[in-house]
Amino acid sequence: MQDSTPFVVGIDAGGTKTHLRARAGQRSVADHVRPSSGWRPHDPAVAAAWLTALVGEALPPGARPAAVAVGGHACETPRQCEEIRVALRELLDVPALVVGDAELLIPAAGLDKGVGLVAGTGSVAVGRLADGSPVQVGGWGAVLGDEGGSAGLVREAARAAWAAHDLGEDPDALAWGLITAFEVSEVPALGAALESATDVSAEWGRHARVVFAAAEAGSALARRVIAEGGRSLAALVVRLAERGVVCDDVVVAGSTVLAQPALYDAFVASLAEAVPGARPRPLRVPPVEGAVALARSLV
Repeated sequence: MQDSTPFVVGIDAGGTKTHLRARAGQRSVADHVRPSSGWRPHDPAVAAAWLTALVGEALPPGARPAAVAVGGHACETPRQCEEIRVALRELLDVPALVVGDAELLIPAAGLDKGVGLVAGTGSVAVGRLADGSPVQVGGWGAVLGDEGGSAGLVREAARAAWAAHDLGEDPDALAWGLITAFEVSEVPALGAALESATDVSAEWGRHARVVFAAAEAGSALARRVIAEGGRSLAALVVRLAERGVVCDDVVVAGSTVLAQPALYDAFVASLAEAVPGARPRPLRVPPVEGAVALARSLV
């Protein structure tokens, strides 16, 4: 590498894809996106080795960063993040920081405090207490939680279709959409189709478009599912507020909530009622920008 200006590396290791950016000041050193296959955050040694290989793959030959910061999908506790950080620091021999991927949203938005809310395949919200301690709520997976994420919406849509079936109602646009998406012949067969998924979050979540299409087609069931999804996302912010997190700014990201105005509007309306004064702010830059900002703070 010809330019000796120190540079930093930020990594957003998501559930589906991983984005690495390296910058020296405002100059781009690398901008690299790859699938997240192989990312194993519950094994610190494997996770650190994977990140180290990614840095070697993405950077120019011989380039050495001044610091590395990572936002990792499924980095769920401070202890887990710290174990990965220590292992990464030993391998790269540079200052390192590892946080949950939702913690990238606040610095990516140029803020130093607030709430980061993600609703993509799953859903989670994070913030920090006055002493800097991180707090995470939600993110419990498609089977038990992730309300307002795409997988959770599909689960709740199926429950709504089953309830209507139990009442003797004919299938509406939502039920027919689910029947078609899961390639079954009738509403009762949806249960076996959902249970047969090998990757529950991904396989359920990819059918979320059915819920929004049904709502546009006039399904009252689908509209209720979306409205409840918005309320559930607002409830994540309420939980953080009740634990003492400053919730003045709520930075929102995720492939579901930002791509679906009906869900975003339901969230905003519920947030205004539940946490008056909270300001929702859709994130307009890639979350990896937050990792770059955190890496700069280490130098």
